[in-house]
Amino acid sequence: MRRREFIGLIGGATAWPFAARAQQSATPVIGYLDAGSPASVAKLILKFRQGLAEIGYVEGQNVTIEFRWGEGHHETLPSLAADLVGRKVAVIVATGGEVSAVAAKGATAAIPIVFDTSRDPVELGLVASLNRPGGNATGVNQLNAELGAKSVGLMHELVPKATVIGFLGNPNNPNTQDQLKERQEAARAIGLKIAPVAVGSADDLDAAFAAIAQQAYGAILIAADPFFFGLRDKIAALATRYAVPAMHGRREFAEAGGLISYGTSLADTYRQVGIYTGRILKGEKPADLPVVQPSKFELVINLKTAKALGLTIPPGLLAIADDVIE
Repeated sequence: MRRREFIGLIGGATAWPFAARAQQSATPVIGYLDAGSPASVAKLILKFRQGLAEIGYVEGQNVTIEFRWGEGHHETLPSLAADLVGRKVAVIVATGGEVSAVAAKGATAAIPIVFDTSRDPVELGLVASLNRPGGNATGVNQLNAELGAKSVGLMHELVPKATVIGFLGNPNNPNTQDQLKERQEAARAIGLKIAPVAVGSADDLDAAFAAIAQQAYGAILIAADPFFFGLRDKIAALATRYAVPAMHGRREFAEAGGLISYGTSLADTYRQVGIYTGRILKGEKPADLPVVQPSKFELVINLKTAKALGLTIPPGLLAIADDVIE
């Protein structure tokens, strides 16, 4: 062997470990896919960053986040997910409901995924089981599907004379029909009727509430959807203007002036998603991280809005409320 070739081999062998170490020490990139808009979940993203920080990851220091936003256009999510896969991110975070999670899962079977869903992730094909996900995805199931009957019962208790309750749903969300069906079944059991009201654009909201008032629906239930979450301020204002008692699944709705909310804590969900993302970056596998299911549900009542609507909140309902806004 020639001396020059021998030196070249030695040099290459010496350089390889340094190159490998450089790759290993490169800042990991999180691909973040959300069905909503950055403005609508700004406070929740802070909770996600808090969860990351609890595991030792701080954006801009030892981790980078690439955000992709659906802005309520669910049909764009598969291409946004594919873009993140193409960038070879270390993990994909999919929030804003199962539409994001399904899009991420459809884009990759290799890159780890941390999701939040409102429906059973086993039924959605995201995991093999809740305790042992078994694939490349895990996360948080918010159990919104299971809360449909409870929301109907609470609204009936709040407005007992209402015989027809509207259901504000987004026709562009494939989950809407399941939510409607669950609430209709619960309503029939207590002699009520649930009437669907389709709103797929922010521009349709005013006309929808005018129609709700004209139809004299006794109340309105709002579907769990990042589209409506982003419009919570406008929805709360319209419900008050048209004197329609409205219920949402998130406390942020009641904080925005809505009458009542009942559901899991989104702040806790996003923090837990951040924690799982950090643990995966540390080397844990999604297959071994059980899907988290919340054990606490929040009932929040806005007394100021109740007064504006001329409603008296039953004492029993006030007694079990987790928070009362005055």
